[in-house]
Amino acid sequence: MEAVRVQDVSVNDLPWKIQYINERCTMCGSCVAACTFNAIEAAIERRSVTVSTGHQPEPCQRHMAVPVIRQRAVSTNACVGCGMCEKVCPNSAIKPVRNVDSRINCLNRSGGSPVKRGGRNALLGEERTLDKIVVGRISQMTDPSLDSERHTFDILAPFGRVLPPNELPLASNGQELTLTDKTPPVNWIYPVIFSDMSIGALSTRAWEAVALATAYLNEKHNIPVRMCSGEGGMPIKLLKSEQLKYMILQIASGHFGWNRIIQAMPHMKVDPAGILIKIGQGAKPGDGGLLPAAKVSKPVQAIRGVPKADLLSPPNHQGLYSIEESVQKMFMSMNAAFKFRVPVAIKCAASATSVSVYNNLIRDPYKICGGFFIDGIQGGTGAANEVSLDHTGHPVVSKIRECYLAAVNQGRQGQIPLWGGGGLGLSGNAAADAFKMICLGANGVFLGKLLIQLCGCVGNEHGRCNSCNTGNCPAGICTQNPRLVKRLDIDKAAQNIVEYMLALNSELKKLMAPVGNSSLPVGRSDALVTTDKAIADKLAIQYVC
Repeated sequence: MEAVRVQDVSVNDLPWKIQYINERCTMCGSCVAACTFNAIEAAIERRSVTVSTGHQPEPCQRHMAVPVIRQRAVSTNACVGCGMCEKVCPNSAIKPVRNVDSRINCLNRSGGSPVKRGGRNALLGEERTLDKIVVGRISQMTDPSLDSERHTFDILAPFGRVLPPNELPLASNGQELTLTDKTPPVNWIYPVIFSDMSIGALSTRAWEAVALATAYLNEKHNIPVRMCSGEGGMPIKLLKSEQLKYMILQIASGHFGWNRIIQAMPHMKVDPAGILIKIGQGAKPGDGGLLPAAKVSKPVQAIRGVPKADLLSPPNHQGLYSIEESVQKMFMSMNAAFKFRVPVAIKCAASATSVSVYNNLIRDPYKICGGFFIDGIQGGTGAANEVSLDHTGHPVVSKIRECYLAAVNQGRQGQIPLWGGGGLGLSGNAAADAFKMICLGANGVFLGKLLIQLCGCVGNEHGRCNSCNTGNCPAGICTQNPRLVKRLDIDKAAQNIVEYMLALNSELKKLMAPVGNSSLPVGRSDALVTTDKAIADKLAIQYVC
């Protein structure tokens, strides 16, 4: 008898099992063609049937070769549960089912490589801090509430350095005020920014859908949303168009795409909305990024000016070794590139040192820094190792609060706008999360993964799909494969984003109205309460029971 090969991988070891009903299957092959991970295959199975056709019982065996759809028992081609096979099957003959007995995390380390995945489930199982906070101050008698449908709200946040009144370069002749010197540029924008996701990380069609939604919200609905380009530049036609004013250009540690941006500067009709220097991000703080060669398509090569190869972003900017040098970098960027017309902000991963960084930026004598973006541990990415996703990082809520209170203690709140992100909208309501963050001290928030889900991403926080790093995205969002990219409907994706933002805008007003605020309630922590004593003590908000 052959020895039992206990080390071999079976279907029962994989995270998802394919439930297949042979009687319903017509062997059309749609499921096999739709599976981007080669997790299933067409096969032939030998079946034996005992029959008796005579008047007396005369059993005999008949053997048949039956075509079937079979799951492959290979860890590198494991089913990710995306459900594309179920969507394309005309007879509901196949679907993925979660396998509770999976041991894939022990097996999928081929060649000694760390496990990579897209998506995020850090801190899963713990209720989010924002979910334990509610709006508890409702104006009714002493402070009348507002009508969210008819009242006019000023929902705008600053992007740029805001000078206090005593530092404004103003002179008076007794009749009018005049500026005696230049002031730092400030753009007043919507308090929600579409976070940095590059062309390369996203497919060209997915990136175009987000850009299309941004322009539509600005031009048709007068909602001044801004979109960050991410590292890697953007199409030359966009750089030379009027829509550039809706874009925040990002300088990341790889400086990809900036040659093309610099070459386009003489031809720019308008200035961009801002510059964002990315020092780090919450999903993989202190770790460099990687765009696999499989994702470096011809459009990406043209935009970034690189060959088809793995594109590595260093873990830090090679020319920056201190906060002071970061300020100098911003100074040079604004002075040499856009002549002080464009605000420049910095983005860091939330960490124990976030307050120190913020304090140094506040004390900047040049008054250059136009914003401090803090990205928390619950942000999602497809470019990080699993160990970084689950075991490195810092929640964003407490860091935003600490930075705001540090500025308050110095009487400098509001001078450098605070923006927070990382897992906002995970519960499905980004408006509530944004409002609570603003009450804790943020001037605005940035959203990333939520946009991908609006485009049609099937991944979730419980391990479904989350294969953004493989280049096999079944929804055509995080891949450059031409066959897969065509699956994404640009217009439908843009429409979903627009409709969500319109609902978010309405919900934001419905939260501002009961508090009695016509403008953003930045730092209005008195509007929040919590039933968690630890959160109340940490964030300095009211504890209720």
